[in-house]
Amino acid sequence: MHPYAFSHNASSYLGPHGEPPLSRTGFTILSIIMALFTGPAIVLNATVIIVSLMHKQLRQPLNYALMNMAVADLGTAMTGGVLSVVNNAQGYFSLGRTGCVMEGFAVSLCGITSLCTVALIALERMFVVCRPLGQMTFQKKHAAAGIALSWLWSLTWNLPPLFGWGRYELEGVGTSCAPDWHNRDPHNVSYILAYFGVCFAFPFAIILASYTKLMWTLHQVSKMACVEGGAVAKGEMKVAFMVVLMVITFLISWMPYASLALLVVANPDVNIPPLVGTVPVYLAKSSTVYNPIIYIYLNKQFRKYTLPFLLCGRGSTVDDEESENATTVETRQVSPA
Repeated sequence: MHPYAFSHNASSYLGPHGEPPLSRTGFTILSIIMALFTGPAIVLNATVIIVSLMHKQLRQPLNYALMNMAVADLGTAMTGGVLSVVNNAQGYFSLGRTGCVMEGFAVSLCGITSLCTVALIALERMFVVCRPLGQMTFQKKHAAAGIALSWLWSLTWNLPPLFGWGRYELEGVGTSCAPDWHNRDPHNVSYILAYFGVCFAFPFAIILASYTKLMWTLHQVSKMACVEGGAVAKGEMKVAFMVVLMVITFLISWMPYASLALLVVANPDVNIPPLVGTVPVYLAKSSTVYNPIIYIYLNKQFRKYTLPFLLCGRGSTVDDEESENATTVETRQVSPA
């Protein structure tokens, strides 16, 4: 019996003669690929967290959200990433039913929190630039409330499988776990549809609406480049470019996974080979390394603090009192021209 036979649908991962879905070489390649993403993800996200705690200049409202995203991505890398490396190296999921449930819950909790944080960042940028509430500024207490809400929202919708509504199950080639998209039981299907709506579609709608409004306003603001205050407009546009890039890479990573899951729910009879089903899963987990790269290398202030840290002090000396207005997220408001 294959080691992951504890799953009710484990046989779907076996060939007609009981062979595993991948050869020994195939599992080894997957393990190496995940290691190449997981190692840098752990180092870079941990660096963002540590450096943000060390330097008060980085403790701005948007940077709070970025640090929260780093925490969520670090959690995903430390659970889903590390376990994927280990399990693929072995060629099977070795932690049993309980381990599958715990991994599925932890990865889903951190992944949805990260997505909610992207929505929080989009909302914050829209409020700062577009000023829908007039002179109201986005402060640290608002960022803290948004962060707490992102974790609470994710926890609320990832707890039900632990209590019987939905379930966590093996996915792809059988070396990682996630919400069970394949189970046709109406009780499970109702959970998956609700989960997709509130944990993917709803945050995605917020992101699209916020950035549509933001991009229109920045198009107006760009006309200020040659007049007084143009530097502020350029700074806001630069930060907006950073977060838009983060959203794009996040959606490129997660949309194939969400689309595949919705396809399986809508058409339970569709035949998806295990390896094909694994690609979106690993693409989603690889997103944990993209975000720190984006906001370390595109944000001058983060770059000034993190590069010397990563190089063990062999870098330019950072003056703790220096402020980079163009890339630090201020609560300064910008009016469209």
